[in-house]
Amino acid sequence: MALIVGYHEARLADLLERVRDGFARYDAGELDAFELDELIHRYKKAARELWKLCGNITGSRAGIVARTLEEMQERGEAIDWWERGNPERRR
Repeated sequence: MALIVGYHEARLADLLERVRDGFARYDAGELDAFELDELIHRYKKAARELWKLCGNITGSRAGIVARTLEEMQERGEAIDWWERGNPERRR
């Protein structure tokens, strides 16, 4: 379970870093309010996708998720959670 919690926290921190960058770009005048709002919505969708994998898991599902994460690590694979929150990706 610690593997899953650690993964969840680390990936959530990655997503939040994008939001932090968005606010910095907004403050610098590089994004307008609508663009920042869109970025925040994308963060929320990406975080929701991450939660689907890591959140509120118990029993055998926790074992399956942990094994999946271990195998991904061994193969050097990663899920692009930001891309998972991209509504354009689903079209």
